[in-house]
Order: sequence, then structure tokens, then C-alpha cells
Amino acid sequence: MKTAAEILQEKRTTNLVTMLPGSRVIEVLKQMAAYNIGSMLIGRERRIAGIWTERDFLNNMLEPGFDPQKAVVDDYMHADLVSVAPDTPSERLEEMFLGLFIRHILVMEDKECIGLLSIGDVLRSSLLEKDRKIRELNRIASWEYYENWAWHRGRERSGARQEKE
Repeated sequence: MKTAAEILQEKRTTNLVTMLPGSRVIEVLKQMAAYNIGSMLIGRERRIAGIWTERDFLNNMLEPGFDPQKAVVDDYMHADLVSVAPDTPSERLEEMFLGLFIRHILVMEDKECIGLLSIGDVLRSSLLEKDRKIRELNRIASWEYYENWAWHRGRERSGARQEKE
């Protein structure tokens, strides 16, 4: 079972992309498009104050008077973020995503954010681990394995018979 830190290492992008508090929504959108990401962490250095996602943008667009050119992301971001320690097992992460109905979890170490995990990151890691286990079980349970096992067992039996005679 992998940990949050191990899943972070497997991610294609390891850079933590953030925008400063006070940024205009349009600037956040431009950075999200430039990095091809669906969420943006808002904070200074590795001290995260909130998150704003593409889903938030869709919902914000429906609000009367919302103007991405003028709107400040701080007014629309989610500040109640869930975080875990780097040694949190993947099964616990899955439980948190499902039980808390969230899509992102911060990985924190010494009060600083070292990474962001999405539900997709954890699901991908879980599926790859299950695939690895299935392949291993198939290798163990292959006909060749049993033929070799039976052959060794046959040698042991014939050796035992020879000793008796």
C-alpha cells in the first residue's frame, strides 16, 4: 500500500503551482490553462490559503455580476482544505475522498504544503497497484508454475521411494 508521499512522486508534474492571494480570476485562469491543470492553490510560498477549481469557475460564472476580469480569487476560493501527512496510506486517502465528498487533499509536512493530490491521482495509483497484484497472481497461478511445481513434487516422491527401497 502506497503512501501520500509515494503517490506524489508518481505524478507527472511534481511542481506545486500557486497564485498569490489577491490575484484576479482571469490571471488564475490563464495560469491554469498554461499549466493544463484543473485547480489552483492560492497562497504564499508553501503556505496555502485556499483552492479554486474549474468547477468553481463554472459555478461562479452563473452568479449575477461575476466578472473574471475584476473578481479577486480570494472571494471565491475554498479555504476549508483537508490535509494529510506524507505517510498517510492510500486506503485512508480513498476513504477521505469518498467520505468527505472532496476532490483534492493537501499533503503537509512541518506546516508546509509539499503537494496536492486529486482523487484521480489516488485512483490511478490504486488501479496500478491492483493491476500489479493481478499480474503477479496470474504469474504465480499460471499452468507453467503448476507444471514445474508438480515436476518438483514428483522428484521428491521418487527420491523418497528410492530411499525406502
